Amino acid sequence: MCGIVGYLGGRQAAPILLEGLQKLEYRGYDSAGIAVIQNNAIEILKKSGKLAQLRAQMNGYMPESTAGIGHTRWATHGRPNDVNAHPHLDCQGRFAVVHNGIIENYLTLREWLISQGHVFRSETDTEVLPHLLEEFYMGDMVETIQRVIKKVDGSYAMVALALDEPNRLVAARHDSPLVVGLGEGENFLASDIPALLKHTRETYILEDGEIAVLTRQDVEVLDHSGRRVDKKVFHVKWEAAQAEKGGYDHFMLKEIHEQPRALKDTLSGRIAQDGSRVILNEINIPQEQLQQINKVVITACGTAFHAGLVGKNVIETLAGIPVEADIASELRYRNPLIDANSLVIVISQSGETADTLAALREAKRKGARVIAVTNVVDSSVAREADDVLYTWAGPEIAVASTKAYITQLLSMYLLGLYLAQNRGTLKDREIAQIITDLRKLPDKVASILENGTNIKEFVREHCNCENAFFIGRGLDYAVAMEGSLKLKEISYIHAEAYAAGELKHGTLALIVKDVPVVALVTQQALYDKTVSNIKEVKAREATVLAVATRGLEEVSKVADEVLYIPRTHQMLTPILAVVPLQLLAYYMAVSRGCDVDQPRNLAKSVTVE
Repeated sequence: MCGIVGYLGGRQAAPILLEGLQKLEYRGYDSAGIAVIQNNAIEILKKSGKLAQLRAQMNGYMPESTAGIGHTRWATHGRPNDVNAHPHLDCQGRFAVVHNGIIENYLTLREWLISQGHVFRSETDTEVLPHLLEEFYMGDMVETIQRVIKKVDGSYAMVALALDEPNRLVAARHDSPLVVGLGEGENFLASDIPALLKHTRETYILEDGEIAVLTRQDVEVLDHSGRRVDKKVFHVKWEAAQAEKGGYDHFMLKEIHEQPRALKDTLSGRIAQDGSRVILNEINIPQEQLQQINKVVITACGTAFHAGLVGKNVIETLAGIPVEADIASELRYRNPLIDANSLVIVISQSGETADTLAALREAKRKGARVIAVTNVVDSSVAREADDVLYTWAGPEIAVASTKAYITQLLSMYLLGLYLAQNRGTLKDREIAQIITDLRKLPDKVASILENGTNIKEFVREHCNCENAFFIGRGLDYAVAMEGSLKLKEISYIHAEAYAAGELKHGTLALIVKDVPVVALVTQQALYDKTVSNIKEVKAREATVLAVATRGLEEVSKVADEVLYIPRTHQMLTPILAVVPLQLLAYYMAVSRGCDVDQPRNLAKSVTVE
């Protein structure tokens, strides 16, 4: 998730671009750059690090150009450095491009372009775009962009600046946001509305497949085939602070609603076009070593550990390998039985979690192969692991993890399928069926987010409680642990998660009249047992909120309230079941007046033991 800006008008472009990037830095801060047309050439100014590093490099210098584009990067392909920073140029310096998204077929395009004589400078997927423009340009940028997007698979919001056409900017969008700002004698582009508010509140929100052509006096929006689209002007009423949150009241709620996009991005390029296999080009374990693996160890902290608990179940089931899941702060101190035949998976959103990094080093010392699952390119965990599977969640501002967690879950399924494919433990049709259901998850998460009314009603009745319990069996137990953590970390309600069968072994002593119990009921094979446990707490007059899969409607006879999630493959329910629990925690915290995005005593990245 990167930030894009563009300007064409009568004013000096560079200050406007830099100011817009400052407003978008929450979308990425690995590097920043601008491109402007000056003295009959495209001038690029870019620098790794936050925008302040670029400003320091410029040292007050501002090009005189009145046309330009800019970018603040959240790294996906290629480490954060000066060369990989956007904008990117073609061979001759005639085209500059900024891009947000993932070009899935960039390796194929790169090889073809190299065969045509193009020279690449960066490791990024984005750099294929200016070279494609150079290859196809025949005197009209709009026609050229149309040809380029026919060649490209994946997601993109891209803006191109052409030396031969200095009086217009051309942009295209597919699966990544892009907004046009309408001015008087000037027009703007941005990934998000905050970058525009100082200059205009009149906007066009581009839809998938649309191309925007900006001049100083006009904006024309076309569909992918070049037909003009009549766009309705969207007048922005949000205040600037609210706009940074996309109109949401808090970053956490915004990030919850970004989860369908995060899932799509994490899947991007990792599924064969025919849906038959998982493709993890990032994992380069020799086949002989894969066959010799006799144990997998998953280690992480907090929310990431809960993703690891799901991963334990998934990998054991799919790949038939014994799996241990261990809290990173404990693993390094217990002399774990890890050796050269062990595969260790470390999970860390930031890639800088101190305990997880220490566990990684201990695993390496013992000779294990280490895969890192992280959200941050070139983080410490990513650098020190043997292989890295990035979760393309984008920057997560709220302390309580939501979209990073859900993409960690997805990564566990991808790794489980990868191991199953390579070890031959699943039939091809079984792999294809799971992949089919994986691809449907983003839309199913979106459907859950559209129906949150029952959660708000439950919150109104129970927001003053001081204790709550979460129960579930199998995969549902791991999700219950994450739901419990979310509730206590942002609402400060004491919450505990239990394997539902453990209630009778002591915990029932804490179940009293009206205490909220959240019961997860998504596993058909465990349905009767879980219902029995719900009856046990109902007999003690608890209030039960059930999260159940469609088709298990009978649970409504024993629960006080039921939140239904769409049906999917039984193994994939954790990705859907956690979403209502995130919303429950969020609305509880709001009702209690808590600081949702920055809860007390907590930090986003725990870099000390």
